[in-house]
Amino acid sequence: MRWENLTVDPDRSRADAALFGADAVVTRTVDTPEFRGITFHEIRARSIINRVPGASRMPFEWTVNPYRGCSHACVYCFARKTHSYLDLDTGIGFDTQIVVKVNAPELLRRQLASRRWRGEHIAMGTNVDCYQRAEGRYRLMPGILTALRDHANPFSILTKGTLILRDLDLLRQAAEVTEVGVSVSVGFTDPELWRTVEPGTPAPHRRLDVVRVLGEHGIGCGVLMAPVIPFLSDHPAQLRATVRAIAEAGATSVTPLALHLRPGAREWFTAWLGEHHPHLVRRYERLYADGAYAPKWYQRRITRQVHELAQEYGIGPTRAGMPRRVRPSGPAPEPGTGRTPGSTPPSTTEPTQLTLI
Repeated sequence: MRWENLTVDPDRSRADAALFGADAVVTRTVDTPEFRGITFHEIRARSIINRVPGASRMPFEWTVNPYRGCSHACVYCFARKTHSYLDLDTGIGFDTQIVVKVNAPELLRRQLASRRWRGEHIAMGTNVDCYQRAEGRYRLMPGILTALRDHANPFSILTKGTLILRDLDLLRQAAEVTEVGVSVSVGFTDPELWRTVEPGTPAPHRRLDVVRVLGEHGIGCGVLMAPVIPFLSDHPAQLRATVRAIAEAGATSVTPLALHLRPGAREWFTAWLGEHHPHLVRRYERLYADGAYAPKWYQRRITRQVHELAQEYGIGPTRAGMPRRVRPSGPAPEPGTGRTPGSTPPSTTEPTQLTLI
């Protein structure tokens, strides 16, 4: 396993530039049902605040990732390629060989106190989920959140994990002293699709419960509606069902993102597609013929449809004291109106907020 390859600068190959060395690795297996088949590689990292590459499309510059690999086992996960840097398999290996930076909280506290650190926004959960199953064992996030709170450093979290509710008090404390953003990822609500494409994650309705609970405790939570999977979760009725569920959970915003298939993820997803939906393989080859991202026309169509549904269901910028326009489940909308019988037409003066936190 090529631990020494994890360098701050990919062009540097000296061992002393590595984020950690082979002598710092402890490999463990845990004989409990929730961790059966999973191997943990405990390491002591040399750096925990990572700069996002300049060519990235992400709207932030700094990240913290206490784990590598993810037991969520999402077949489309773009981070799969990163496991190849360790000579690990990007398929099953990514799902079951989890690197744990056991010193992440103390290291973060030290780096936040450095004179060179300027208190910039830190994003978490943008590579692999910081609230994946391993967090229940290693409990790294409470120390990370405490350090961010104590330094009043702004941060955001993106997760599919319900374990974030364990740290609700810390999130509230941090929100009192700095800017805190939380988003939950829910790309669709189809239970059958979820079971095969995201087998290690909590069910979509449980993730939406997280959105609801956070909102009830004063922490506004957006939803990253990702990925929208072509031909499997992008039918207008499916998009409507997902946006409606997101609205009923009290989400402050919804951001749709179409599936993208980078190297590493593309091969694993294509194998899954061939097994579960072989009739779609050729359609995907055509749709993604030009690269990792779906064509612009497809992305715009999905964004427009979700944007219109978000307006209909009242998801958008909100201000303290303003009632939300979220309707509970009920009769189907009247044809051509998008409204249930007897309902008040939604406002068209407020734009829908589509942001990636």
